[in-house]
Amino acid sequence: MPSSSLLSGAVDVLSAFDADHTEWRLSDLSRQLGVPTSTLHEQLLALCETGLLARVGRGRYRLGWRLLKLSSALYGSLPWYGPAHAAMERVARGTHCLAFLSVLDGGSGRVLCIARSVQGRDGPPVAGELEFELPAHASASGKLLLALAGRPLPVGAAFTAHTVTDGRAWAAQAAVICRDGYAVTVDEWAAGTSGLAVPVRGADGAVLAALGVSLPTPRLRGRDAPLRSLRDAADAVSWELGWRPE
Repeated sequence: MPSSSLLSGAVDVLSAFDADHTEWRLSDLSRQLGVPTSTLHEQLLALCETGLLARVGRGRYRLGWRLLKLSSALYGSLPWYGPAHAAMERVARGTHCLAFLSVLDGGSGRVLCIARSVQGRDGPPVAGELEFELPAHASASGKLLLALAGRPLPVGAAFTAHTVTDGRAWAAQAAVICRDGYAVTVDEWAAGTSGLAVPVRGADGAVLAALGVSLPTPRLRGRDAPLRSLRDAADAVSWELGWRPE
C-alpha cells in the first residue's frame, strides 16, 4: 500500500490543476509545489502510468482520462449537480461575480468548493477563489451550510477582525441565517472580500449544496441584485428536483 506521504504528494500534484492551469511544465510545477524536479518527475511518471495524468508534450502534463471516468461516476450519483452547475454559470454571467457550489462533508464537517465559475466576471480576483476547502466559519457558503445543519461554530482562525469566533455570536447569526434563508459575510475571510450564499434543496427539503458568490466588499452595498439572482437560480434548481416550499 502507498505511504501517506506518497498519497499526499499525488494529491498535491493533482490539486495544482484547475481552470487556470490546465497544463503544467515540470519546471513550473516544481517551483509551484516546492518539490525537487527529480522527485516530482517520478511522481508525474507514476501518475501517468495510472492514467490520472497524461503527458502532452516535452515536459508538459495535463489531467488524464481516468479522472474523467471517475468524475462521470461521481456526477452520475448526484442528479442535482448538472442543473446546479448550470445555475451557477448563469449566476456568474448575470452578476459578473465569482460564483461557486459548495457542500458540507457530513463526516468531517469540512466545507468543500466543488465547482466555480468566473464567466462574465468584471472585477479583480477575490480571496480564496482557488481553494477546495473553505473556512466554514468565515465564508458565506460555510456559514449557511453550518447553520442549516444545526452545527456549532467550528474552531478556526480569526482571519480578520470581523471573523466570528465566539459561540454566542455564532448562535445569533445562525438563527438569522435560518430565518432569512441566506448567509452573508463581510470582510470575514479577507479584508475587501465579501460573500452571499443560498441553499439548493432536494425534494425532501434537505440542503444539498450552497450556491454562492464572492465579490469585492464595496459591491455588497447593492446586494439585492446578486441575492435575487442567487435565490432565483437556486429555487429553480430545487423546484426541478421536486422541492415544494410550504
